[in-house]
Amino acid sequence: MDRTPATFALSGALLVLAFAAAGCGSSMEGHDMRSGATPAVSSSPAARPAASVTPAAGPHNDADIMFATMMIPHHTQAIEMSDLLVSKTGVDPKVADLATRIKAAQGPEVDQMNGWLAGWRADPSTGSMGGMDHGGGDGMMTQTDMDALKDADAEQATQLFLTGMVRHHEGAVQMAETELDEGSNSDAKKLAEAIITAQNTEIAEMNKLLAE
Repeated sequence: MDRTPATFALSGALLVLAFAAAGCGSSMEGHDMRSGATPAVSSSPAARPAASVTPAAGPHNDADIMFATMMIPHHTQAIEMSDLLVSKTGVDPKVADLATRIKAAQGPEVDQMNGWLAGWRADPSTGSMGGMDHGGGDGMMTQTDMDALKDADAEQATQLFLTGMVRHHEGAVQMAETELDEGSNSDAKKLAEAIITAQNTEIAEMNKLLAE
């Protein structure tokens, strides 16, 4: 076969096309992988980013399960109360800031405890009602309380939020103290200690705001 200049030119062109096609294929494959790694965003306003499930280290007992099971709806209601308050126009900035801090602290703790329960193969729904409908010793707001907070103007909502959250925090502190007395898991007891410290500090802050 003659190796004419035209033949060499044609061969070179084919090689260039082959490498270009390979490069495009590799580039597209990487693009598809990156696209596939991006989770779809739910259109639901209640959707939250999926939290990594991290089991609590070490052994656990029934008291640890009860602590996480009951504290999840407790924290969830505190977040809802905070959302209701900050959605209103004219709320005292100091109280709105407190509500924002409560939400920022308790949201990750809910994710953490859900991870523990998943690792312990426990069902968090068993404590989903908490004291929601009866305002028990855990400090939970009743549905009537929540409706009043939702319907109140900024000034009324500020008072309802502070008085309700003081009781709410006091209930959480009691639950955390029970965990320290009866629980066995080191991670759960560490969270209980953190809740006692943080929420007692916030109780003092809220009582000061109520006295102003």
